[in-house]
Amino acid sequence: MAPASHNTEVGAALALAVISVSRAPLLLMDEQFNVVAASESFLQEFGLRNDAVRGRSIFALGAGEWNLPRLRSLLSAVGSGDAEVADYQLEMPIEGAASRSLRLNAERLAFADAMPARLLLTVVDVTASNATQRKMDELVRQKEVLLQEVQHRVANSLQIIASVLLQSARKVDSVESRAHLTEAHNRVLSVAEVQRQLSLTQVGDVALKPYLTQLCRSIGASMIADHDQLRIEVSGDGSVVDAEVSVSIGLILTELVINALKDAFPKGRKGLVTVDYQSRPEGWDLTISDDGVGMPKNPGSAEPGLGTAIVKALASQLAAEIDVENLAPGTRISVVNRKSGVEPALLQAV
Repeated sequence: MAPASHNTEVGAALALAVISVSRAPLLLMDEQFNVVAASESFLQEFGLRNDAVRGRSIFALGAGEWNLPRLRSLLSAVGSGDAEVADYQLEMPIEGAASRSLRLNAERLAFADAMPARLLLTVVDVTASNATQRKMDELVRQKEVLLQEVQHRVANSLQIIASVLLQSARKVDSVESRAHLTEAHNRVLSVAEVQRQLSLTQVGDVALKPYLTQLCRSIGASMIADHDQLRIEVSGDGSVVDAEVSVSIGLILTELVINALKDAFPKGRKGLVTVDYQSRPEGWDLTISDDGVGMPKNPGSAEPGLGTAIVKALASQLAAEIDVENLAPGTRISVVNRKSGVEPALLQAV
């Protein structure tokens, strides 16, 4: 059997060989932070020669740029066995040039035999990748600002169109034409309000309850003359959805709430409209209820309007079904998604 000292020497030589040919930029150091071995990739990355590195303190490498108090503190903590360094970003100032961003990983290697402990340090230069990421983040930010500005202008344009339609409705003599123009005004106004709310939110995921609450607040401000007579209440969980889904849900809600305020409370009838959104593992529910006069006695005789077609089309886009229930008095309309996983954009806030 070979003596233990021989095995130790063989193991040490093998470790040095592995490090020297590693594609990762590695340094193997003793407990005094003197370099025992350096990988070829480390030498190439930092423009150093092996004979100028091996046996020297890491803090004396190059032109002194490695002599950083923070690096010394990190390696001291690792050498004492108190810590490991994982993905730590360190800025290395370079005299006469831009600083370099380094990502460090360091650990203490302790051996059972007589071989002394070593420190293994991986150093990756992430200067270029960090600069690229900053540029990408800035581009995303600029696009978000631009998109919000576009949404704001679209909302303003739609409100102008809605005002023109309302003025036209007041001028025509035909009752039928006035009804069509008023309905078109309501449709455009609902889209304008959704766009306005989106322009006030950050691009990306939308917290649904605050979004729907603000929508209903705006609808109430424009359609309810006496808030002691008519109220809108909103409840819901902490779900968030992406902007595209929030548009469809917002349009459905706006259409159904406007219809409830317009049809359920004739002649100054006092009442309440409630809105609720709840997500489930197998889907989600959007419910709009009122305690108004309820459904007509012969609903089959009423011809579906444009609003009904809009709600059905939007619900179809969300893979949802529409359930209508006569509460006697009042009406409950539920937009129900029963298919788990059909809408990956729907997320439950943590």
